[in-house]
Amino acid sequence: MRALGPGSVSSFLKIILDVIYVGLWVWVSLLAVFTVAVLLLSFNPELITEKLHVGGSADELIAKGPLFAGGLAAWALMSGGWMVIVERLRRIFATLTAGDPFHPDNVRRLRVVGLVLAGLEIGHYIFAALAGWLAPEAKIDSTFSISAWFPVLVVFVLAEVFREGARLRREAELTI
Repeated sequence: MRALGPGSVSSFLKIILDVIYVGLWVWVSLLAVFTVAVLLLSFNPELITEKLHVGGSADELIAKGPLFAGGLAAWALMSGGWMVIVERLRRIFATLTAGDPFHPDNVRRLRVVGLVLAGLEIGHYIFAALAGWLAPEAKIDSTFSISAWFPVLVVFVLAEVFREGARLRREAELTI
């Protein structure tokens, strides 16, 4: 089976990325709606106590509402980052399906993927620090992980490989 062009592995992977991209749009939209709903319900606790008929645990639910909404918002931001990554990968695989792997835009797309991966990891550290400060009972691991930073480095190296490939292709096109 071919790696590039129509009907290749890259076209199959692009279809999978398209499906994941649509799923991420739905997921981020739902998270945004749930975040707003939780935030609004935490400011109007009578809606919770009247509709759910909960006993003494309603006070704890009401007190932790903004914290829960913050967690949902962080989850939505993280999912938005994954959506950016999948969108850039879709565009890269579209050029692979077209048979043009060293398209000049792929360099920028890979750099964006690397930056978003780095941002997601830094965001994880920030979220873990905030969670440890605001909700000490939450046990979120914030230790440095080489397995999280290795893909960031790999993507940046691949971006440079694609940059060099695009440069060589430009030179070959100028050759008579």
